[in-house]
Order: sequence, then C-alpha cells, then structure tokens
Amino acid sequence: MLPRLSEEHEIFRHSVAEFVEREVKPNAHQWEHDGEVPRALFEKLGKLGFLGVRLSEEYGGSGLDFWYTTILLQELMKCGSVGVPVAIMTHAEFATKIIDRMGSDDLKKRFVLPATKGEMIGSLGVTEPGAGSDVASLRTKAVRDGDDYIINGAKVFITNGTISNFITTAVRTGGEGYRGISIIVVPSDSKGLTRRRLLKTATHASDTAELTFEDVRVPAENLLGEENKGFRYIMQGFEGERLVLSIIACCQMRLMFETAREWGHDRKAFGQSLLGFQVWQHRLADVLTNITAAEALTYSGIDQYVRGEPANAEISMAKLFATEMARHVAHECAQIHGGMALMEESLMARLYRDIMGFTIGAGTSETMRGIIAKSSGLME
Repeated sequence: MLPRLSEEHEIFRHSVAEFVEREVKPNAHQWEHDGEVPRALFEKLGKLGFLGVRLSEEYGGSGLDFWYTTILLQELMKCGSVGVPVAIMTHAEFATKIIDRMGSDDLKKRFVLPATKGEMIGSLGVTEPGAGSDVASLRTKAVRDGDDYIINGAKVFITNGTISNFITTAVRTGGEGYRGISIIVVPSDSKGLTRRRLLKTATHASDTAELTFEDVRVPAENLLGEENKGFRYIMQGFEGERLVLSIIACCQMRLMFETAREWGHDRKAFGQSLLGFQVWQHRLADVLTNITAAEALTYSGIDQYVRGEPANAEISMAKLFATEMARHVAHECAQIHGGMALMEESLMARLYRDIMGFTIGAGTSETMRGIIAKSSGLME
C-alpha cells in the first residue's frame, strides 16, 4: 500500500487523474496506432506544470519530491498504454532532469525552461549497437575543434528519438572506459544527424529511433558538467530511471490483475464464472500477493531516495523484483483470458506484450543482480 502522503500530494493526484480521464484515455488507442505521443499532449502537460514536477523552480519547474513523479506515473498508467508514460518520463525525468542537475544557466534557459512548458521535447541518447547496460563501452566520439565538438557514431533504441527537439547524448571525449565519457546536449536539427524510426512489438505509443551522427558539430558550451565526468552523471540518473521502471511495472501488474479479476467474474465456463473455480481464486490470490510485495519494495526504495539516503542496492532490488514479477503476472492474467489474450481488441493483449521491455530498460535484470551482489558482499 502506498504510504500516507500529504494533502498536497493528493490534490496533485486528483488533478492528474482528471487530466488522464479527459485527455489521455480516450486517445491512447489512436496513439498506439500512430506510434507516437503527439506534441500537443506535451504542451498540455506543460501548461499544467506536470512536466516540471522535479525540475528547478527557477527554470519553470516545481522542485517537488519524487512522490509527485510516482503519483504522475500511477495515474498515467491507468490509460492502458505504457508507451504514453514512457515517452513523458523519458522527456521530463531522463533527458531534461540531467540538464537541470548538471547544465549551465545558459543550457537550462535554452532547454530546461522550454522543456517544462512542453515547447521542446527531449530524448536521452546513451544506448548504442555495441553498448547497452555496459555504458563504459560506448563508442560515439566527440572531438574538440575550437569552440565546437564534432560528433561521430550511432545510438539505438532511443525513446522520443524521432519527435525530440534535443538529445542529451553520451559521447566519448577521452580514453577507454568510464573515465572518458562526457554528456553533450545535441539539438535534433543539427546538420549530419540522421534519425530513423524503429518498429517494435511493444510500447507502440512511444516512438523509438536509431540515430546516426556524421560530423555533427555542436557548440562546446552544450557540454554538461565537466568533460570526461559523464559516466558518474549517468549513474546518478539511473536511480531515478530504475524507480520509474519499478513503478511502471507495479502499475502494469495492478491493471492486469484488475482486468483479469473482471474477466474472471464475467466469463462463464462449465456453468459458472471462472472465479467460481478455486484454482483461479488461488492463482490470482498469488498474483495479488506478489504485486503487493513488489509495491512494498518499490515504495521502500522511493522513501530512501526521497530522504537522500544511499539506495542503489534497494532500488536495484525493487527494479529487479518488480519487472521480473511483471512477466509472471502477465502470464497468469493472460492465461485466465484464454484466446482473448491473443486478440488485438483485448486490452490484455497490449498489457501482455508491453511487459517485454521492463527487464531490459534502465539496466537489465542481470545488471541489477550484479549491483545487488556487489553491495551485499557476495563477490570475491
């Protein structure tokens, strides 16, 4: 159960819930078909202050705690399309938050301020064809040339990649390994940058792109923080990203459980509803128990994160357990639907396939296990 929050948190929840009911739910199916979230949604979210809940007040944000992001995600997830909150979180929490945290005043004015208003959309360019969870192996190179950096390389699986106005991009400016990585904000209209949309089997409403950089010239002033210190900045941001994935997984499981429970009461077989059979009562009881455990672990991680306490291991546990459990819950909830779970007209079909990326994004399950093992003294 979600910890008891303040009256301000609940007022915020009510505002987001009304917005989702009015502006998101009726359009989610169309956005799934279109393969992207429209720019108009970002603009509406920006006008209501929903894009800047954790961004600096000086640059249009609200400077609030992560519980507000949790509430925003929980309400957005009720639209039944994971792609919608993924696109919004990639913009607000991943691509823009790091500029707000590490950027110069000029960068914040040029990118954070319009991003909070929904006038600009951001994407985060880290993953490459040969470097996913192993960030220290990325190869996209940025060479200093006077007052500019010249960037060459490629990125892949980049959310918001074809609709973004800027890409917060991880590049190699030094030698091998994590010590040679920097982060540069690249405007999407930069000459030499090519963007190609990728077709996915899941999260259809969030566009995903492959990016190619061919002698892309970017002002050196677009560097975030210090040169060659970017790996640390990325790792700091991963805690928030992993919490976002944990929350999304928990919300998806809740929605699948509620969908399965409703179906179980309505569907008749052998003269009674499916939930008239003890086997399905017990299987869904197990599902609910696992969901509640995942939520408790996730909320514990959020609490530590909000308090500013070291929480890398706890957050990794939450991300690992919630996303892995989501795969099991998806199987159980799809099974009770029978053949309807395979039909595109069924919400369950979308919910099931959208689970696929949960154990990969923001660090794979294998990476999470490595972090947990290291923090627990399990490594030699």
